[in-house]
Amino acid sequence: MHAPSPPSRHVEITLRGLLLGAAITVVFMAANVYMGLKTGMTFSSSIPAAMIAMGSLRLFGGSGILENNIVQTQASAAGTLCNVILILPGLVLIGHWQGFPFWQTTAVCGIGGLLGVAFSIPLRRALVSGEELPYPEGVAAAEVLRTGQGETGARGLRDLLTAAAAAGTIGLATTGFRVLGEGLHGAVAVGGAAFRLGTGFSLALVGVGYLVGIGACLALLTGVVIAWGIAVPLLTVLGQGEGATASEMAESVWSGQVRLIGAGIIAVGGLWTVGSLARPIVTSIRAALASARASGSGMPGDDQPRAERDLPITWVLGAALVLAAPLAGLFWMFSGSAELGGLHTVMVAALTVFAIVFGFLMAATCGYLAGLLGSSSSPISGIGILTTMAAAVLLPLLIGTSAGPEGDRFVIAAALLVASVIVTTASIANDNLQDLKTGRIVGATPWCQQVALIAGVLVGAAVIGPLLSLLYEAYGFVGALPREGMEAANAMPAPQAALTSQIAVGIVHRTLPWTMVLIGAGLGCVLVAVETRLRRSGLTFPALTVGIGMYLPLAVEMTIAIGGVLAWLAERRLRHRARPRGEADEAQAVEGARRRGVLLASGFLVGESFVGVVLAAGDTLAGRSAALALVGPGFEPYATALGLAVFVTGLAVFFRVIAADPGRATG
Repeated sequence: MHAPSPPSRHVEITLRGLLLGAAITVVFMAANVYMGLKTGMTFSSSIPAAMIAMGSLRLFGGSGILENNIVQTQASAAGTLCNVILILPGLVLIGHWQGFPFWQTTAVCGIGGLLGVAFSIPLRRALVSGEELPYPEGVAAAEVLRTGQGETGARGLRDLLTAAAAAGTIGLATTGFRVLGEGLHGAVAVGGAAFRLGTGFSLALVGVGYLVGIGACLALLTGVVIAWGIAVPLLTVLGQGEGATASEMAESVWSGQVRLIGAGIIAVGGLWTVGSLARPIVTSIRAALASARASGSGMPGDDQPRAERDLPITWVLGAALVLAAPLAGLFWMFSGSAELGGLHTVMVAALTVFAIVFGFLMAATCGYLAGLLGSSSSPISGIGILTTMAAAVLLPLLIGTSAGPEGDRFVIAAALLVASVIVTTASIANDNLQDLKTGRIVGATPWCQQVALIAGVLVGAAVIGPLLSLLYEAYGFVGALPREGMEAANAMPAPQAALTSQIAVGIVHRTLPWTMVLIGAGLGCVLVAVETRLRRSGLTFPALTVGIGMYLPLAVEMTIAIGGVLAWLAERRLRHRARPRGEADEAQAVEGARRRGVLLASGFLVGESFVGVVLAAGDTLAGRSAALALVGPGFEPYATALGLAVFVTGLAVFFRVIAADPGRATG
């Protein structure tokens, strides 16, 4: 594949572009942190950022495709840097932190993110230029950039803002005023077996389902069936659950045992990914080193093709060495209160080396898998669990578990901290390789994109700590409320952080129900085989997502699945209506509708999440939860009925729009 010809406009990095990218990063970071703590899932900000850039910069005289590309590259950090919430809230859940200290939280995200950018540089030549990997999301973003000039950009911005306003208004009425219910849920007992049913009324979660697609949603539903249709009823029949009601028994079995089956599935999925990609990773590293020797180490100049001008390859090793110092400082500061004696320096050095070496391997793995299946299919959850398990096993061997009065908790906290750094590193490298694919298609300069992502990492790292603190103080986490008198029902689940914390605690305390983990591992082997077989047929059924389906709250999963089913039904209907015009028109109609659906779904996420953050700020200032509530608990049955009516109406409108035939609209 030959690099495209340089575009006529070479302007890439501009002050207005960097400022706009920073603003978009903050907004989408807030949305992703809120949605991630609520559901355990985040969304890519690249495509909506590109549309916002095209629409906004038009107000200042217009922009070229390369400037728009830089904005989306910078803002894409918001969709990946926030993956730190998969692990970091565990420090609060285990009681090691009482909040999110600004400098330590910023350091985790900033150092981990910068390492991710550095690691993506040697991987670019091998994984983006040297391999014929599809990078589906990077190609989609490039297509949006190429076709989004002119009036299309303004129309896309209107779609996104309209969807955001609708979802935000509904979110205000639901979470703020409490006049709309959040969902339907209940449990029934059949014999001794407890079954739980439910769904939420969130348009944002419907948007998540639309974005991840029917394949991932079917995998998610498979996890739901295994968890709530088989495992929970069976274990409650065997008397494993605690509680007086069917709902309490089902919840007890799910949270204490069934989620660990999901962890076993995710662990096997992550190990299989790392093992299967060992050869491509080694090949990629060798190719990168060979390219470095051939091209030299100086800053690229005009003598090199535009598409091959990276930041100097020697900067990678230099950055890793330079960043090792503040990383070691982070670990030293974190462990300062522990009574480690002479082992303090040894532990800090071991954690630093582990974070850099393991972080590079995970960055390469995620980058390769992103090229095959897209960023959303990269095993970030599996990497978080695997890293936590490895650290929780190795640290007690290094320093023991009696280092001071709270030695066990410190070991668990240290495992979670190093896992947070590695997850951040892998996420950013994964994102940058996808962005570099986009840039290669539109003729961008790699080093400009790498600089833009560094800016995005720095902005995101500066705001994620205050965002986490704001949401924690306003809502709390399930099992960890910041103060007495808060409504436990409004607490953020932080499901993946809760799971990794549970695993780390179980390993260190030697209380982890390994039977459940091993059952999950066995299921994971079967699911990996199924995934491999289906992939050969061009189908997506990620085993990791089945594991996720076993530990996300049921109402969240069912609502996400609705979005995936709507996307599938809309595409089927659209193909049927456009087919008489020929295959080319059919493909064009589906792609146009899909692009509009992505913007609407992203708008749902931004609108609801942003309102959630604003309400959190209001509750924090008021010093109490539900400060804007207009009704009391007695209104709940009416709120549920109203919420259902609004939700169904929203689904109908959304389906009508995403199933509309653009070809007919334009004649």
